[in-house]
Amino acid sequence: MTGDTGVLQRAETHCPMRPRRRYNGRTLPPCNPTGQANVTARPRIVASLAEAQTQLGRIVLGKPRQVRLALACMLAGGHLLLEDVPGVGKTTLAHALAQTLGLQYQRVQFTSDLLPADLVGVSVFMRDAGDFRFHRGPVFAQLVLADEINRAPPKTQSALLEAMAERQVTHDGTTHALPSPFFVIATQNPLEQIGTHALPESQLDRFTMRITLGYPDPAFERVLYLGGAGAQEAVAVMDADQVIALQAAAAKVYASPALVDYVLALVQATRAESAFAVGLSPRAGLALLACARSWAMLDQRQMVVPEDVQAVFMPVAAHRLLPAGHAASGQATAALDRLLSSVAIP
Repeated sequence: MTGDTGVLQRAETHCPMRPRRRYNGRTLPPCNPTGQANVTARPRIVASLAEAQTQLGRIVLGKPRQVRLALACMLAGGHLLLEDVPGVGKTTLAHALAQTLGLQYQRVQFTSDLLPADLVGVSVFMRDAGDFRFHRGPVFAQLVLADEINRAPPKTQSALLEAMAERQVTHDGTTHALPSPFFVIATQNPLEQIGTHALPESQLDRFTMRITLGYPDPAFERVLYLGGAGAQEAVAVMDADQVIALQAAAAKVYASPALVDYVLALVQATRAESAFAVGLSPRAGLALLACARSWAMLDQRQMVVPEDVQAVFMPVAAHRLLPAGHAASGQATAALDRLLSSVAIP
């Protein structure tokens, strides 16, 4: 791979000798060249992360990539959009993720009559105190499942997306901070379903990733029908403090200048692609880099490689790009595939 030698040499100049791993036929230093906190200094937390992947794989059967993408999105400090037909396990994944990570969980069923106050909270007059007290809504949880978000009116959608962006809500002139970590998983049914309101592009951009689950393979579906592994309950393998520590560690995973240039080249290529009306924004590029760092950490590496970027590129990029003219979404996806294969890999 062109440029591998330079990337590895730059990393090695910062790293003491440690046990080495192999990548693409080359020796890869499992270190943090910036000198920041080492992920391997917390083996118990890293082991819990591996255990979380294993447990989620037993509950969400046959979807290891989707499980890993959901974890990567969470570690990147982002928010996740699950788009698929009803009944394929979107809610199951969200609930199992909250239980596995030991996070406070709230599920909100979005409907056509859901109001912003139903989500954020309301002020209630307390007779004894003689004043109003703010009663927090379900958005004040560490993991919020916004089920069927595209069935709610735009004003309610905006209330949630504002909370996602600001990680706080304002009510009656008072600002209330949301808990940490704060992770929103929204589910969305395809637009051809009756009674849905499409999220505008500016709001879709607030979701770090969009993934689909798809129908299970027949073998895994049979296990579900037999009441097998997919029916088991999740148990907490970590807590909120450990999740916060993992997010901080993921942000420190090393990305070389050459790797950053690769991300930049991918982002700029979307802006030059005629299949898209608008290319990726700088925010999308930052999300791509953050998710690549998380993907590397899930592989217990402390250095991002191009394969990490490629693994998360489609889930991070596809929902942010508006097809040009009368181009179908399938054509836009094909254009992304071509772009990913044409941009030079460092």
